[in-house]
Amino acid sequence: MIDRYSTPEMTVLWSEAHRYRVWLTVELAATRAWETLGDVPAGTADTLQQKADAAPLDDAFAERVAELEAQTRHDIVAFTRALSERFGEPARFIHLGLTSTDVVDSAQNLVLRKALSLILADAHALGDALKEKAVRYKHTPCIGRTHGVHAEPMTFGLKFLNFYAALQRDVNRLERARDAISVLMLSGSVGTYAHVPPGIEVQVAAALGLSADPVTNQTVARDRHAEVLSALAIFGTTLERVALEIRHLQRSEVREAQEGFAKGQTGSSSMPHKKNPIASENLTGVARLLRSNLQAALENVALWHERDISHSAVERVILPDSTALASYACRRLTKVVRELIVYPDAMQKNIDALHGLIYSQRILHKLIDAGMTRERAYEVVQRCSLAAWESGGHLRDILAADPDNSLGKDELTDAFDPAWYLRYVEAIYERFEL
Repeated sequence: MIDRYSTPEMTVLWSEAHRYRVWLTVELAATRAWETLGDVPAGTADTLQQKADAAPLDDAFAERVAELEAQTRHDIVAFTRALSERFGEPARFIHLGLTSTDVVDSAQNLVLRKALSLILADAHALGDALKEKAVRYKHTPCIGRTHGVHAEPMTFGLKFLNFYAALQRDVNRLERARDAISVLMLSGSVGTYAHVPPGIEVQVAAALGLSADPVTNQTVARDRHAEVLSALAIFGTTLERVALEIRHLQRSEVREAQEGFAKGQTGSSSMPHKKNPIASENLTGVARLLRSNLQAALENVALWHERDISHSAVERVILPDSTALASYACRRLTKVVRELIVYPDAMQKNIDALHGLIYSQRILHKLIDAGMTRERAYEVVQRCSLAAWESGGHLRDILAADPDNSLGKDELTDAFDPAWYLRYVEAIYERFEL
């Protein structure tokens, strides 16, 4: 992922040097396990670890691996040769009984687990920001919209409570995906354990905090990775859902809320007055990428026989990109939500903008309660509503003058009270621990 859309933690996590450090972590854990069986001299892993601590696998090491890979056309062979150059004789015990994907897949799963933990921390921070807005604006009336058209009164806080609830589902999905990917595979060529006993896998898994994958061929099954990308794609779509709402609310003719606008910030190279929802628009684009990457992950699930490498090039792009994008997008949205500028007066103005039309359902029910059939009541209210649309008059006044209206002045006044629509807001909030 380009630096513009990554975070410092993800940049380090997916760097070449860090990848080789994680590969070495897996290799040394396996070496220690072999020591317990007596197949490797005791203390070998500690010696190698000391050498690694004294000369960490850094960018220079990554460059050397790249040089060797240009010759070998094989990344793990280049890696083990570079280790032999650096560590000397004890390195001959590295990679004993293992095949390339034992190391690559297990290490990659360790990285994915860490990446998902970072994203989950970001998601919890966003949840706090959404929760704060939900509580602050719990009783702030605004107009609810369906199909983009004014519907009935609600509160601004309910929008954020809805987003908060969706985010909690995302957190659950991300946690399940982290569990699904937190497996280790050290089963050797085609997964038969012929060259590496199952006990080695169990020991290494325990040492690294992973679970031994119950059965594999020569790869960890890619439905696990597809689950991760699915969780990230849905998470990105939740972020987009919030961003899209903010984009709509910032439109000039709505202007109920807007992104923060920093001192010195500019909105347009040509129009000095512009304040644009650029962060929210950016997040919409990021969500598209996350959904696109999911498609690639699904294509990776079906591989030839016990393994092929058709998934490899894809994963080198979509795994770092998707995790980096998700973390970046979540942090950016958190900033937007925290700095959101809200205009309650504009919300009230929009509630009143249609001259009472938003109370049509309440009037319909009152007419039914007064004895009118539903069909007849609907006809009366719709006729008066269309007249209000066309004339700009208030629906209450048009109804009062309609000969078919059977509601008195007090009943009409009660029908146009927005508080009636909000009487269960507290009950909705009680369903959540805020």
